[in-house]
Amino acid sequence: MTSSHKPESAGSRSPRVFQAAGREDFRSGRKLDKMAVESRVTQEEIKKEPEKPIDREKTCPLLLRVFTTNNGRHHRMDEFSRGNVPSSELQIYTWMDATLKELTSLVKEVYPEARKKGTHFNFAIVYPDPKRPSYRVKEIGSTISGRKGSDDAMTLQSQRFQIGDYLDIAITPPNRAPPPSGRMRPY
Repeated sequence: MTSSHKPESAGSRSPRVFQAAGREDFRSGRKLDKMAVESRVTQEEIKKEPEKPIDREKTCPLLLRVFTTNNGRHHRMDEFSRGNVPSSELQIYTWMDATLKELTSLVKEVYPEARKKGTHFNFAIVYPDPKRPSYRVKEIGSTISGRKGSDDAMTLQSQRFQIGDYLDIAITPPNRAPPPSGRMRPY
């Protein structure tokens, strides 16, 4: 469960998972400024940008609210409207340098059926729309249980995750092909 790029002094610090007891009204605490400038940075530039190492012994973890489905599709954005959230919530205490592979391992601890080799995990960030009182989704990558992949080492930080955003994970069992994505993945 530990990330391969964490400092040696981090010891046994690893994220913890808590299953949410139920739904709660929650809006992102992110301040949205009307004067914000949209970045035109490409995905390749984001991946090349060096990340500052996080000392997990000295840095307080963040609460990552994760919503999962086991039908291979992400939640509809209307399920996040008016302060509501889907009921399939996991709460994970982790750091911004958490990799998709690390998050996959934590989800597999909670959902035994997702441990089967070949299970697909498709990750997306759900964040508040700065122009409307709704949410938007950004697919960020995928992992496959029992296999190495190009997105395994991708971190939340590298994908511009902000504290207060949600993570939506569409889980596809190995006996079903993952649904077609909205974009082609460069594999």
